[in-house]
Amino acid sequence: MEEFLRKPEIIRVTRDLPPAHYIFSIESFSLLVDTGVEKYESHAFDVDTYKWRLSLYPNGNKKSNGDGFISLYLQIEETENFRPTWEVNVNLRFFIFDQIRDKYLTIEESEGVIKRYYQMKTEWGIAQLVSLDHFKEASNGYLVDDCCTFGVEIFVIKRTGRLERVSMVKHPPSNTITFKLHNYSKSFYESYTSNVQTIGDSKWELIVYPRGNGIGENTSLSVFLGLVDGHKLPSQGKVYAKYKFRVKDHYNSANTREFTGANWFTASAYRLGSASFMALSNLKDKSKGYILNDTLMVEAEIIVVSKVKLFLYN
Repeated sequence: MEEFLRKPEIIRVTRDLPPAHYIFSIESFSLLVDTGVEKYESHAFDVDTYKWRLSLYPNGNKKSNGDGFISLYLQIEETENFRPTWEVNVNLRFFIFDQIRDKYLTIEESEGVIKRYYQMKTEWGIAQLVSLDHFKEASNGYLVDDCCTFGVEIFVIKRTGRLERVSMVKHPPSNTITFKLHNYSKSFYESYTSNVQTIGDSKWELIVYPRGNGIGENTSLSVFLGLVDGHKLPSQGKVYAKYKFRVKDHYNSANTREFTGANWFTASAYRLGSASFMALSNLKDKSKGYILNDTLMVEAEIIVVSKVKLFLYN
């Protein structure tokens, strides 16, 4: 529990690039301190459709354990017309210019920490930005000829307003596709396709090769489950299905042949199944009831299917 309650670490690194959003320079820093001002506020400035203002405590924010330090805060402005439940999430970093080395000291809480601005919290910052002794040490370059420069970068984390929800549905409604091939002995097409059926939120079809396909050509009955328009899926899009193929022996149910498969269907693999579902010699055996009245019946039962829902939200 202590790990989660620990205060964020303050990270300090230097870089050449100046702050992207606002630079705040002070001439005669010592005179500003001598005025006794507790907090000096910059002019308001715009970043990402919001107005902001820097608040500098030259002698530290004593209410937040900043005594002996410079404290710097960023406050959001003109929130009066925001809706009551408004919030703005921000990743921010502060800067102090090293005038000797022409570099910027960047100061932020642990990388990735997001600050939530809302009605009850309109200001965030760092009470112990830099110690006054370290700041005033001439060799550090922060205070030169009684002049200093601070800055800030503000990155607003915007909600896209889109939510994707994936669910795995077991035994979805109307989950069996039945295909009948009449006049099996006279069939001459390489393959036959069932009617399209919606299962889950996807459209499926059953593809039957009465004389086999691929490794099963001329030796086996080949059966595949096809995701209709699966070739149009986006590059990372995929639909899961656990399915079972079935050919019944109408004379003896114990001889019913089944094959269970489970796959993610994608744009490059949208027809999957079994090329050697059952041997043609077994299928055509007249002592068995796989083909009845010269009609072959094949079923595909989808046992589990993934469903993806996209929502818009505020």
